[in-house]
Amino acid sequence: MDVKPYLQHLCSYVETNDYAGYDPYDALNSSLLKVLSCKSKWARIAFTQTLKKLPVNMRPILGVKKGHNPKAIGLFLWGYAKLYAVDKKPEYLEKIDYLLSLLEKLKSKGYSGNCWGYNFDWQNRAMLVPKNTPTIVNTSFIGHALLDCFEYMSNQQALDIAVSIKDFILKDLNRKVEGDVFCFSYTPIDNNYVHNANMLGASILIRLKKYCQDGRLEDAAMTSLAYSMRHQRDDGSWYYAEAEVQHWIDSFHSGFNLQALRYFMNEGYAKQYQQVYEKGVEYYANNFFLSDGTPKYYHNKIYPIDIHSPAQAVSFFSGLGKNYRSLTEKVLHWMLKNMLSPKGYFYFRKGHFLTNKISYMRWSQAWAFHSLTSVLQASKQEEQNDC
Repeated sequence: MDVKPYLQHLCSYVETNDYAGYDPYDALNSSLLKVLSCKSKWARIAFTQTLKKLPVNMRPILGVKKGHNPKAIGLFLWGYAKLYAVDKKPEYLEKIDYLLSLLEKLKSKGYSGNCWGYNFDWQNRAMLVPKNTPTIVNTSFIGHALLDCFEYMSNQQALDIAVSIKDFILKDLNRKVEGDVFCFSYTPIDNNYVHNANMLGASILIRLKKYCQDGRLEDAAMTSLAYSMRHQRDDGSWYYAEAEVQHWIDSFHSGFNLQALRYFMNEGYAKQYQQVYEKGVEYYANNFFLSDGTPKYYHNKIYPIDIHSPAQAVSFFSGLGKNYRSLTEKVLHWMLKNMLSPKGYFYFRKGHFLTNKISYMRWSQAWAFHSLTSVLQASKQEEQNDC
């Protein structure tokens, strides 16, 4: 399938909006809702979840402004780096320079290394996470984008920004120790230990190893990876996390786990996990998609279908080549048919009877961009391999 026309429309949309937009979780950027919450944790959660689930965007009325989300900027940077790898147009270099400058401005301040959070406060059951508190997930995705940017076009600025990420992960994050392995925390201020976050952090450390004279990286990467691999279930899946209230198995986080493990293997590490990696890929392919390519949210539940589910699936499986081409194309076709607006942007979620068509820059547009550019890059690589 030729994704170039869809990419052109999406590029036009995000560039016209200067890569800024709303987010499903940005309710606390409303001064009014902050006051009304009266510092109540449950009120903050209620406001956030209500705005996320409403199919009508109330943010303009509530005073929530569009903003630059660091993770979105990283994903857009990643996409343009892939576009440049496919077709070396000077205009892509201009976009990349601009996005790198934004990432420099959006860095979280006061930490041991470069890191990024969200442009809004967010409340979970345990605590309020203030705006700009860096997360291992954001920082790892941005790190992978930066390293690809360097590898595809020798952009030294991208590498320079990426290298000190190791110090944030190694020095600022908490650790849950289990015998001879450990798990990184989600942020520096919590003790939430999540498999996809831990594995993504480990994967950026192992990629950074070849660029740094730092003997800590391989040991920390392999030891933290071992934590999550010990918790992989016999069928190849992972719970989101090991706390009992986090015992669910969902589509896109499963994809993140496998993508992180694939980074290790691409770097020549973790060969001992090859068999269970393949089992994980098989589980992912066999349990999260209907025969027509409809992506399920959970392994045992279809709805709500989140744009992350098809986007991550298409990004991941397109990189596995011809053996998964049919699945990739089916999921991609479903995504374009069901989640794409005539205006060129992608919807948030599809339910049984209603589709939430609000445009979210990080959650929807950035992930769709990452997905479509991954397909384009994979197609180019297959063409070169066939020559």
